[in-house]
Amino acid sequence: MAGRIPQSFIDDLLARVNVLDIVEARVKLKRTGKNYSGLCPFHKEKSPSFTVNNEKQFYYCFGCGAGGNSLGFLMEHDRLSFPEAVEELAKLAGVEMPKTEGPVDHQREQRIKDIYSLLEEASEYYQQQLRKHPSKDIAVNYLKNRGLSGQFAARFGIGYAPPGWDNLLKKLARDEATKLRLEQ
Repeated sequence: MAGRIPQSFIDDLLARVNVLDIVEARVKLKRTGKNYSGLCPFHKEKSPSFTVNNEKQFYYCFGCGAGGNSLGFLMEHDRLSFPEAVEELAKLAGVEMPKTEGPVDHQREQRIKDIYSLLEEASEYYQQQLRKHPSKDIAVNYLKNRGLSGQFAARFGIGYAPPGWDNLLKKLARDEATKLRLEQ
C-alpha cells in the first residue's frame, strides 16, 4: 500500500478490534480481577508480569516495560512494520484498507533521506569520538564499570559526546542548509 494511512481509519480500526483477542491468540492469559495476566512474550520470566486491560484496551509488562495497544502488540510480537500491522488488524476486523494512492511527494522524501543521512553522520561522529577523542578514557571507563564491552558499544552504536556545545555543528555544518537541519 502506497501513501499515508489516515489517522481516522486507524482510530476506527482500534475501536473495532479487542486487544484481548489479539493478545490471547498469541499469549496464554488468565483472568486476574479486571485484567488478564500471563508470561510476557517479550522477555523470559518465571512469574507473570504481563497484563492486558480489556476495559482500557492496552497491554503492559511490569518486568520489561513493554506496553501499548493492539497495533503496537502486533508490531512488536509479530515483528510487523506499521503498515503491515494496520493491514493485519484490518483483515481481523473485516475492514478494507482505504485507497490513498496519490502522487508521491518527492521533495518530502528527499528531505527525509537527507535527515536520516545527517543522523547517520552524527552517529558515526560520536562513535568515532568514543574511539579517538583525547578524553575518551572517561567514557570508556564509565561503560566498562557498567559492564559494557567494546563489542557491545559498537553493536549498539554507543558514542561519546565530548565537552563543548557545538562540536557536531563544527563537524557536520557544510553549508547553511545543513546547519539549519542540525539545529532543528
